[in-house]
Formats: sequence, structure tokens, C-alpha cells
Amino acid sequence: MKNKIVLGLLFIIIFFSAGGFYLTNTFNQIINTLQNIITLQQMDFEKKIFLNKIEVIQTDLLLKNSPHTVKTDVLLQHVRDMQREFHACSSCHHTAAMKDRVEALRVDITQYLGGLSRVYTLKADPERQLQELNNTYARGSDLTDQVAHIIAASSQTATEEASIAKTSISNTKNIHIFLITIGPLLLLITAFFFMKGFSHSLSVLTEATRKIQLGEKQFLITEPLKDEFGELASSFNNMTVSLHDQYNKLQEAERLAAVGEMAAGMAHEIKNPLAGVKVSVEVLSQDLDLNQEDKAIFLQIVNEIDRINALLKSLLNYARPPKPESVSFDVYQVLETTIKSAQYSLRATPAGAHKQIEFIRDYDPKVPEIIADPSQLQQILLNLFLNAGDAISHQGTITVQTRKVSEETIQIAVSDDGKGIDSQSLEKIFKPFFTTKSHGTGLGLAICKRLVEQHTGGNITVANNPAGPGITFIITLPIHHAKTEVIEQ
Repeated sequence: MKNKIVLGLLFIIIFFSAGGFYLTNTFNQIINTLQNIITLQQMDFEKKIFLNKIEVIQTDLLLKNSPHTVKTDVLLQHVRDMQREFHACSSCHHTAAMKDRVEALRVDITQYLGGLSRVYTLKADPERQLQELNNTYARGSDLTDQVAHIIAASSQTATEEASIAKTSISNTKNIHIFLITIGPLLLLITAFFFMKGFSHSLSVLTEATRKIQLGEKQFLITEPLKDEFGELASSFNNMTVSLHDQYNKLQEAERLAAVGEMAAGMAHEIKNPLAGVKVSVEVLSQDLDLNQEDKAIFLQIVNEIDRINALLKSLLNYARPPKPESVSFDVYQVLETTIKSAQYSLRATPAGAHKQIEFIRDYDPKVPEIIADPSQLQQILLNLFLNAGDAISHQGTITVQTRKVSEETIQIAVSDDGKGIDSQSLEKIFKPFFTTKSHGTGLGLAICKRLVEQHTGGNITVANNPAGPGITFIITLPIHHAKTEVIEQ
């Protein structure tokens, strides 16, 4: 948007600058034309005076030898006036063609003045004097005609210059009116264009904030906005997603608080009476003379009581996980210890005794020692290994991969080639009490997630294998961090 504003202002500046340059240039041309017209008018006036002086001398010639003849000194004054006016006319700026005519006129004037001199000096021969008078008068008439033609040509030039000036003035007036009219209109159109873009984008953003205020926490701006408003809309959508995630986490924290209170109450109200029931059943099964079928019933009661105790223990571990005791340790030692425990546990169960499960190790030698709780990491990995073993039907592999992501974090990936999980169940896999097993409590992976996230920067994710069956859990842990304090829910 800033670029558009700059381009709009630049366009307006160029428009008015070009108009101002055109008007200034046109005004200068008009002023020069008017000055030329004034100069031509002055020249015409001087030429007319010059023509008048010639006509006065011609009149003096006609009056010679008459009772009204002028005196010689008067004639000389008229001649000097004519020469002065001719000098004034010839000293002006002329075109090349006009200069040739002026030079020819100068020669004729010289001959005319010579004739005048002879007319007034030849007194002894009256006939010759009369002949010179007639010749000089004829030259004066020709001279008068030439000057009249020059005056007419100058008048024609002045008329043409005046017509050009009139046309230029008319065009300039029209351009001036156009600029005065179109200038504000152009400003209004430009302002309307920018205001329309501003108001529409602002209305979209305002409506989005109103939707969020009314409770639509997942509302996103889908309408594409231009320029900086598009970046603002993208930031707004990111903020909405972040707020929704934080809201979900807050709800999860509230649920965890409720589970903690419920688990504490159950442990207080159920655990002790249940222990008494278990002891009573064990005493009865030992003291009474029971057949094998009745003893199996008592044994089943004891097993169910143990399962309830295990559930209570899982609830307490999820609601109030133990505080991590962070120390520096070698990840590979914990991995190898956990793999051995998992292999033993899988062989010890009836379902896993007949399975052929192979552990594949893909370790990155660049992974350094990390600072975390090794016992909690072992608990997390053992849970993932046992779940992977349950997902394998008869024969399969569990792949353990490590890699150094950056100078701050490492990753541990646990993959299996079992039956996998559908995408809908995959989204709920870390939620409490969600399980795909018939005998599961749905707290194992939820506890793993809480234990991982207790380490600052820790995270665990899950996804189906892209190249085949099975799923992959990825644990992200920091390499160095301060000891994390557990927030008691």
C-alpha cells in the first residue's frame, strides 16, 4: 500500500509539473510573440513617419518655382528628418529578405538625395533643372511605393503574429481551465481509490475482531487482502490459531486439575477400603476349604482389585507426575537398557511369547549427552516399545532412530511396522482415557506426553509411516536446560 501511495503522489506531482511546465513555456512564447507584435507596431510607426517625411519632401519638390516654395534651410531640415527616420528603421532587426529590401531602399534614397541636391544647385540651366526635378520626383514616388509595400508586409507579419498569439492564448486558457477542473477531480479519484481500499480492508479486519469477541475462536480471514493489510490478515489468522491452541491448552489444564482432584479423592476414599477387601478375600481363600473352581473365583477377585489399584496409580501419575530430576547422561545407555527391558517384558507376556520382534538401531554418533530425567525417559520409551510390540501381530521390527536436530535439541524416533492407527484416532491418541486396546486404560500415552513436556522445549508427536504400515513417535528433547519445576495442578 505504501508503494501505491508513493506512486499515486508521484503521478500527481508529474501531472501538475508537466502542466506547469507547459503553461510556463506557453506563457513565455505568448510574451515573446506579444513583444514581437509591439516591435512590429513600433517599426510600422517609424516606417509611416519615414514615409511621411518622404511625402513632405515630395511636396517641397512640387512647390519649387512656385510662390509657395519652401526655403532651403527648411528643405534641409526635412531631409535630415527623413535620414534620421530611415536610420531608425534600418537599425531594427529584420529578416534576411527584409534586409535586402532595406539595402536596396538605402541605394534608392542615396540616389534620391543626389537628385535633390542637383535640383537645388543647378540654377544656371532651367531646362536641366526641370528635368532633374521631374526625375527626382519620380524617384521619390518609387521610393514612396517601396516604403508603402514594406509597411504592408510588416502589417501582414504583425497580423499573423497576432493571430498566432491569439491562438496560443486560447489554447493556454483551455489548458488552464482543464488543469483547474481535472486537478481536483484527479485528487478526489485518487483519494477515493485509496480510501476504498483502506475502508474495505479495515471493515474486514474489524468484522474479524468482532467475530472473535462474540466467541468464534476459530474464525479466520479467508478474503484475500492486498498489500500490508494482507500481512496484517495473515498475522491475525496466526494469532487466532495461537489463541485457539492456548484456549485448548487452558481447557486441558482445567481438565487435568479436575482429574487431579478426582484422583486424590479416589485414592483417599477407595484405596484403603479396597486394600481391606483384598486382604479379606486372600484370607478367606486360604482359610476356607474351597474346591478348585471357587479358588479361581477368589483369584479373579484379587486380580481385579490389583487392576483397580493399577488404574488408581495411573490416575495419580497422570494428575500429579513426579518432578523430573535432571542430570547429564548418555542417551544410548538409556536406550539400550530400555530395549532389553522391553524385550524381556514382551517375551514374558502370553501374547508376546510367540511373536518375533526385532529391534533395529539407527543411532546418530553426533548426539551428545543431554540434561534430563533418565528414569522418566526410560518410562516413556518402555511404554512406546510395549505399544509397538502390541501393534505387531506375529513378526515385525521396531526401529529406534536418533539424530541431532540443532545445537539445542535432539530427536528420538520409535517406529513399528504394525497395523497402524486411523487418522481420526491418531488425533486423539494423547488424550486421557482414549485407547484402541480392549484391556488398556488410555493413560499411558497421556502420561508420556506430560512427562516429555515437563522438560523445557520437550515435545512428542505421532504420524503414520508414509512408506508402509505402522506409526512413528518422535520425541524432541533439549540438550541443555535448567531444571524444570512441576506446576502442581
